[in-house]
Amino acid sequence: DKDFDFPEFYSFPPFFTIQPVLETREKQMALWRELILNYHTSLRVKTLVVHDCPLWKNEKIGRSLSQKDTLLVLEDFCKSGHGEWEDPEVKTRCRILWRKPEQLASDIYDWAEANGFIGGVCTVYELHSGEDVNGMSFQGADEDLLRRALDILEQQGKCSIFQGETSSEDGIKFF
Repeated sequence: DKDFDFPEFYSFPPFFTIQPVLETREKQMALWRELILNYHTSLRVKTLVVHDCPLWKNEKIGRSLSQKDTLLVLEDFCKSGHGEWEDPEVKTRCRILWRKPEQLASDIYDWAEANGFIGGVCTVYELHSGEDVNGMSFQGADEDLLRRALDILEQQGKCSIFQGETSSEDGIKFF
């Protein structure tokens, strides 16, 4: 995790104990949401494996989040709309939504407008991995999440999705 700058609050020992006072706990949970999202977004990691996530333990200060508290933090994270359990019955893997589907839909449409795709067509692959998407919030995004964002745009009448030979060849026409 040499590629990630941990925020100052990560070195604050009480951060690793869920706080009993509601107001303090709400602030703490907001900081955990921010940390989880920033960590996974900046490292482009799409799935948090609960037992394997380095965020739960800060070796430098000798503190870690208990297993029970880890689940509380992740439940809160999922409620915020930035995470979804891949295995809701056992809760060992959490999909990280770098951006919520509505935000992604808006980002994709802004990109389509800025790059002259209104009235034109591109493929799901181009949206995910094309040269034109470097640095965009949806570059390398989970295909399921990308499709949910495109479904939102389709419902808004801003695009139409049509079947290609493979799912990555599916076309999107923007309006």
